[in-house]
Amino acid sequence: MSNPLQRLGEVGQAVWLDFIDRKILATGGLKKLIAEDGLKGVTSNPSIFEKAIGEGSDYDDRLRAFLAQGKVEAAEVYERLAIADIQDAADQLRPVHDAMNGADGFVSLEVSPYLALDTRATVTEARRLWNAVDRPNLMVKVPGTEAGVAAIRTLVGEGINVNVTLLFALEAYLAVAEAHIAGLEAFKAGGGDAGKVAGVASFFVSRIDAQIDRKIDQRVAAGGRDAERLQALRGKVAVANAKMAYREYLRLIETPRWKVLATAGARPQRLLWASTGTKDPAYSDVLYVESLIGPDTVNTMPPKTMDAFRDHGRVALTLTQDVPEAERVLAEAERLGLDLPGVTRDLVTDGVKLFSDSADKLLDAVRAKLGRRSAG
Repeated sequence: MSNPLQRLGEVGQAVWLDFIDRKILATGGLKKLIAEDGLKGVTSNPSIFEKAIGEGSDYDDRLRAFLAQGKVEAAEVYERLAIADIQDAADQLRPVHDAMNGADGFVSLEVSPYLALDTRATVTEARRLWNAVDRPNLMVKVPGTEAGVAAIRTLVGEGINVNVTLLFALEAYLAVAEAHIAGLEAFKAGGGDAGKVAGVASFFVSRIDAQIDRKIDQRVAAGGRDAERLQALRGKVAVANAKMAYREYLRLIETPRWKVLATAGARPQRLLWASTGTKDPAYSDVLYVESLIGPDTVNTMPPKTMDAFRDHGRVALTLTQDVPEAERVLAEAERLGLDLPGVTRDLVTDGVKLFSDSADKLLDAVRAKLGRRSAG
């Protein structure tokens, strides 16, 4: 049987890895995934770097080198470590990027989560990271907050590739899609080649079900006449929400406004399914891969999910299947008062805080490592 991960690529969905560390870069692990699984991208975030740098000894030699140079400021040391890893990953994915004429082969690096509510600071930081990494297959990650939307329009308008993160609600996706299109129009109007700018909109999935299912379980435990109807929605709302987003994507790329850009060579901002590791052991470990397969999309998987899909994943074009059922699920969730809009608003706030907390832990881990290296 063919590799299910490879088959995703054959039906138009790119497989990205939601993980990076020095070991996978230095030992050929990333190159193996590219060669054997058709991997086309890598995403990173503060949580991933916190585990990579804080745990184990893979970064110790470089930490010693920084200390020898007199560099002991944790933020500067982290950024240098992260940029070096991102550059290495970008270089290893560069053959993919070149073979696909810039359509894929991207590595994402996050703007500081401390800046999520500040448009001007986000733009400044994104420009600085873009120049520091200096790779055409970099995507700068910007959160899809209200402040982030304005930053996205500016950055795309300057020809910077953007990965929009922390998208949960359909309305938020439409806002960032508009910002991306407006940015491309501005870049083109200024004489830029719209075909040279890429972007993805990272729609988070499993976190929605985790929150909705918690509400369902609480309501069922409390008793009441709607228990059976509520139970029937467990594990279904997030996928239904994602299918609505994909339907809007398909509508957007058929608009006259988009077709003007497409004629100029512009590529659409692909939907990327993030948070695709299954959190509830009652569900299939490949639920958020098998249920979200469609052309011109990306699924960024943690290593465990990628291994599971390679082993027993099934490939079918599911994103456009049972769309009326997805509409029914969302309508039923609304009738039963599960408040998906409120859940998605809270998830954005919680997501910004979680990434900020991870950044705090990351810098603490770097400080601890620097301290131990100095003491040693």
